[in-house]
Formats: sequence, structure tokens, C-alpha cells
Amino acid sequence: MEKKKGGFVSYLIIGLIIVFAIILGSSTYIVHQNEYVTVRRFGKIVAIAKEPGLHFKTPFIDSTQSITAKVILYDIPASDVITKDKKSMITDTYVIWKVEDPLKYVQTLNAIEARAEERIEASVYNATKNAISSMSQDEVIEARGEQLTQLITQEANSDMEGYGISVVQAQIKALDLPDDNKQAVYERMISERNNIAASYTAQGDAEAQKIHNETDKQVAIIKAEAEKNAAVLEAEGESAYMETLSKAYDTEDKAEFYSYIRGLDALKKSLVGEKTLVLDKNSELAKILYGNFN
Repeated sequence: MEKKKGGFVSYLIIGLIIVFAIILGSSTYIVHQNEYVTVRRFGKIVAIAKEPGLHFKTPFIDSTQSITAKVILYDIPASDVITKDKKSMITDTYVIWKVEDPLKYVQTLNAIEARAEERIEASVYNATKNAISSMSQDEVIEARGEQLTQLITQEANSDMEGYGISVVQAQIKALDLPDDNKQAVYERMISERNNIAASYTAQGDAEAQKIHNETDKQVAIIKAEAEKNAAVLEAEGESAYMETLSKAYDTEDKAEFYSYIRGLDALKKSLVGEKTLVLDKNSELAKILYGNFN
């Protein structure tokens, strides 16, 4: 009898432990990093846990639902949009988004990611269409990148706020043209770049001519100054030469010797080749030739 009684007590203890474990497990839940957990009671959300760790709830009555708090990348299919000047363009966009308000997210989309991305896709397409339809094709091409990304992200964010979703970034990764007008646009872009290049070339030529003209002016000034200085030096040298001659032949004998030397030099130059000289009998040359120095 005692054996049976001891066995019953053991089973009772084990049963109580199991019941306690079940109650404990039903009254606690864990929130992980990058996660929200909603607590429902009879279908109504009564709490939202955002801090990681162990949390408590009413056992057997409350239920929990996990919602990711991670940043999610969603690649939107390419779509056609029309510019302000009625030209078609193809946009290929990706979106980075996250759940900002889990309560709104559950109430509006029941925390279903596929439904959220359907709504995001429609919102981003509308934002892209509105932004591009307000610009000409040339303006769209110029604005692609940061400017266009900000316009689309801001409008999409404003629309998705009511769903508890934050659009971190909506960026066009590829902006293309339909095949029927792609070549015409490329040719126009090439023509514009050629015009810009021609403008730069013309400016460069004008600057080069300006520098060339200024250089010629400086060269002319320097040359004129050098010729002026040379003339002054030549005049000074001639003056010094004449002064030296004057001092060297300041007597009658010296003057006659000088005339004799000059006459010889002139005669030497005159008698080169077959020439006939007609001289006055009183000229210095005649005196030299006839030996009459008196």
C-alpha cells in the first residue's frame, strides 16, 4: 500500500511540474533583435513589445505575433512613365523599407509582407509617375540620381505613413528609353556635347590669340628698346672714335699721314679687278700714284 501511495505522489509531482511548465511557457515570450511582437487578447492587440528579451503575457488567453523590424530590400518591376513633353521612359526601381509603426502595420495590412510590398509598389510607381510627368525628358535625365530619388522617396513615404511603413529610399537604378526614340535622344545628346566642346575650343582659341598678341606686343617693345639702346651706343662709339681720331691727328704731319693712309685704303679698294681710274691731278690718290706728296 505504501508503495502505491509513494508512486502516486511521484506521478502527482511530475504532473504538477508539467502543468507549471506549460503555464510558464504560455505566460512568457521572447522578443529577438530586429523584431516586434504584438500581444492579442480575444483578437484585440493589447500590447506591442519592441525591446529584446523575455516578456510576460496572460497564459492561455493572450496570443503573440512576430513582425520583422529589419530593413527590407524590394525590387520593383520595370514600368513605363510619360514625361511632361509626352515622351515615354522606362524606369527600373528598388525600394528599401521597414516597419515603423507595428500597430498600424497590423491594423491595415495584417502584418503580411506580400501585401505591404504590393502597396509599396503602387505608391512608388505613382510617386515616380508624378515626378517624371512634371519634367521634360531632358530635365529627367539631368535630375536622375539624388534629386529624383529624394522626390520619389518623399512622396512614397508620405503615402505609406498611414500603413505604419517607412520608405527609407526609393531609387531608380536604371532609367532607359524605348527603342523607337533611343537613337534620336542619343544623337541629340551627342550634338549638345559637340556644341559644348566647340564652345570650349573657341574660348581656348580666343585666349591663345590674346596671349599671342600680347606676346608680339611685348617682343616689339623689347626690340624697339634694344634698337634704341644700340643706336645710342653706336652714336656714343662714333663720337668716341671721332674724338680719338681728332686727338691722334691733331698736328699737320699727323693729318697728312692720316690722309695718306686713307688714300691707300681707297686706292686698294678701287683697283680690284680691271678698272680705269680718272683722277684729278691734285687729288690725294694722284699724288700717291705719282709720288708727289709736297
